[in-house]
Amino acid sequence: MLEIQRLTKYYRNTPVVNDVSFVVKPGEVTGYLGPNGSGKSTTVKIITGLLEATTGRVLLDGRDVREDPMGFRRRLGYVPEEAILYSYLTGLEYLELIGRLRGLAPADVGRKANELLELFSLQSYRHATISTYSKGMKQRVLISAALLHDPDVLILDEPLSGIDVTSAQLFRHLLNELARQGKTILYISHVLEVVEKVCAHVIIIFKGRIMASDSVERLRDLMNVPSLEGIFSQLVEERDLEAVARSIVSTIQS
Repeated sequence: MLEIQRLTKYYRNTPVVNDVSFVVKPGEVTGYLGPNGSGKSTTVKIITGLLEATTGRVLLDGRDVREDPMGFRRRLGYVPEEAILYSYLTGLEYLELIGRLRGLAPADVGRKANELLELFSLQSYRHATISTYSKGMKQRVLISAALLHDPDVLILDEPLSGIDVTSAQLFRHLLNELARQGKTILYISHVLEVVEKVCAHVIIIFKGRIMASDSVERLRDLMNVPSLEGIFSQLVEERDLEAVARSIVSTIQS
């Protein structure tokens, strides 16, 4: 179980994450939602060790991850929001590099890398440099790299960015299967339709604070709205978006 306890991060005396606490349980996909600037990316960077919290703790199975950061990283699979890869490597070379860095046996690295490239429809491009890949292809390489060492914890930050419809459908099935295997999965996304389909639990953050944390079904009932989009709009949107849209059209037509 991944547990976030009273996480706070200040930038220039302003809290961008403010006393955030939540739990990500094994065997289910937990969605982490919020508009741009709400604190999602900062939270993720703290959990993954890319950023130091001002206060608060991240626990895995009851143990502070700072006690053994390398041990935590060995159990973590992370897909960052930005697809930053070594563009001069081929897809196969990149996965082989990640496998070696993860300490996989040499015989396993090549086998797993090739199998993942084939399953993600990248086998015919395995010897092409990543610089020639589309955004969606790069994203599939990142997902493959995150899964390569069979991690216990997966943190997926906008993993469907640039991915085609077929790959997105595959990914949704993959998330469900990983959850059935007992993985602990934190899923960060702006695509509310996907979150509604794959996440058992949803956390909504706004201006650095948790606004809601529950199942989509219970939030629908409590707020008397039919969809996650309606829940999200009620909790975090301070403007009448339909009125804003009409004003934009009026402005461009005047």
